[in-house]
Amino acid sequence: MKILARFFSNAFSPILVASYGVLAALICSTLDILVPLNVKMLITGVTFFITGCIPVIGIALLFFTKRISDPALNNRTERTIPYILTGLCYLGCALYLYRINAPSWLWTFPIGGALAVIVSILVNSRWKISAHLAGMGGVTAIFFRIALDGIAKPGIEWWVMGSLFITGCLASSRIMLGRHTLGQTLAGAANGFFWVLLVSAF
Repeated sequence: MKILARFFSNAFSPILVASYGVLAALICSTLDILVPLNVKMLITGVTFFITGCIPVIGIALLFFTKRISDPALNNRTERTIPYILTGLCYLGCALYLYRINAPSWLWTFPIGGALAVIVSILVNSRWKISAHLAGMGGVTAIFFRIALDGIAKPGIEWWVMGSLFITGCLASSRIMLGRHTLGQTLAGAANGFFWVLLVSAF
């Protein structure tokens, strides 16, 4: 079971879920008809570079310069600088999506993620909140936004249920690995879901 828990923790890391969310949004919304496959892949690739590769490089540099002791960021007192970097990368991704004329509900998705990061930084000064669950909460929220705005392709309910299922598996994994308590995972999921759903409404 711990092997499965590690799989979910790694496969749905905060540095990956933004890319998953953008790609899924391009597929399950009406954008699937409007955006060619090669453009979808390009947008996803750029999103992954900004929100995935850059934070990983930054965290690696912090680790090798001994600014942090654990690249997995399990020590909540060492999360501030990596989280700031991640939040800035999310804003950079939002700017990229805005510049390519993505609809507002899509380019505000990473802005909601950045706001969730800010909340995580503030909360982590006193209590450990799950960044993994904040990421999946945000992805779930974007599916809700697509459904609420009436821009979903048929079958959006499967995307919502799949996202909720993965969120539950991820929360169970983080608890099983001893990284978080139930309350910390629920707070993380609510944090990501709230900000993405709120900001994407504008």
